[in-house]
Amino acid sequence: MKADVVIVGAGPAGIFTALEMLRKGSKKKIVLIEKGQSVENRRCPKHKTQKCVNCKPYCHITTGFSGAGAFSDGKLSLSSEVGGDLPQLVGDDLVQETIHYADSIYLEFGADEKIEGIGNCAAVKEIRRRAIGAGLKLVDCPIRHMGTERAQKIYLAIQNYLQENGVEMLFGWECNYPLVENGECKGVYITKADGSLSQEVFAAETVIATGRRGADWLEKTCEKYGVEHAASTVDIGVRVEVRNEVMETVNSALYESKLVGYPLPFKNKVRTFCQNPGGFVSQENYDNDLAVVNGHSYKDLKTENTNLSILCSHNFSYPFNQPIAYAQKIGELTNMLGVGHILVQRYGDILSGKRTWQEELSRSNVRPTLKDAVAGDITAAMPYRTMINIINFIGAVDKVVPGFAAAETLLYSPELKFYSNRIKMDRELNTNVKGLHCLGDSSGWTRGLMMASVMGVLMGRKLV
Repeated sequence: MKADVVIVGAGPAGIFTALEMLRKGSKKKIVLIEKGQSVENRRCPKHKTQKCVNCKPYCHITTGFSGAGAFSDGKLSLSSEVGGDLPQLVGDDLVQETIHYADSIYLEFGADEKIEGIGNCAAVKEIRRRAIGAGLKLVDCPIRHMGTERAQKIYLAIQNYLQENGVEMLFGWECNYPLVENGECKGVYITKADGSLSQEVFAAETVIATGRRGADWLEKTCEKYGVEHAASTVDIGVRVEVRNEVMETVNSALYESKLVGYPLPFKNKVRTFCQNPGGFVSQENYDNDLAVVNGHSYKDLKTENTNLSILCSHNFSYPFNQPIAYAQKIGELTNMLGVGHILVQRYGDILSGKRTWQEELSRSNVRPTLKDAVAGDITAAMPYRTMINIINFIGAVDKVVPGFAAAETLLYSPELKFYSNRIKMDRELNTNVKGLHCLGDSSGWTRGLMMASVMGVLMGRKLV
């Protein structure tokens, strides 16, 4: 097969690359390759089975058109301060300008016009005052919340638009490797997800946008084909769940409180991420049967709880250069303790040095929204440094949100965010391999839906 542009991965970065090319009037032939299924064919059976059945050959939550983020929550962060380090590569002004542009596209396709986290100045000032007193930084970030169910409709509309305008989509196909010859990428070699067929797709420009799920694959690909990169951050942490009453002030004033701290004694960066008022804790499955915890919230269907992640950033120095493998080992060990399931433990039990038992959860005010999580001891798998950072950070957040560090607060593990080793690129998003570009979370430059979408927009403009 021949094309002008081949895009690997139909997450926001890949989608917006193709979308922007069309909006700029490009007549180039675009082929979009996605390991998973189209939006309408993405089906997680858990609502019927009541437990994760570890779908093969891939998880429908993490894989398919629109990627993992849209099916987890669908929040669009509208500030260049949030979502990765792309401003360092192309400039803060350009990123903020493109955020507004990408946001307008989401609105065109049906996103809710309401923006969370603006106004309520007096309440926000009080939250910030408490944060300062606790040694934390409150990051202001307006958020457009699409919601899990509405995000699917929005991305379905975008998918239909791309198909109607000539983008060829190959669902159920996996990229094995790029076709690199004499320092130039000439396309990709792909196989059906079930291994039944294979073919080469030749193109003048190849865009790799495989998301967090593809971070490990891209890291190995860079090593093999000489794509210049540097070790990046890996985030290890927990998903915290509390009653809505505890988070009521923050939920109403900000919707999502982005708090950052550097707790003693290690002073590693620890932050809150992906807050879901009235939301659900969920499970995602990665390759090698790795189960990780996540969270999402619907626009209409609500629970009595709020969940958010607390992530500790790990940056390694020479000679170690395998941060993704390090985080995977922690996840595998936690999965082993939970016999393939997510572990959950009460905060008070962690401080008391005991495991949590299932019957204890049934007596708590906070009832787990991830019903098949296994009560146990997450500290038996979590590194000491990471666990101490999380415990001390929770204590600081409690000064901002009284009741956050209650004994019955739930901690789920493992919450892992895999970011590819950062790909070295110029401002035009070119790697050292001619014709090869790496975008989105798989590039190591972005984290989240909006920033990945922005990178796709910029790529689309360059390719036009």
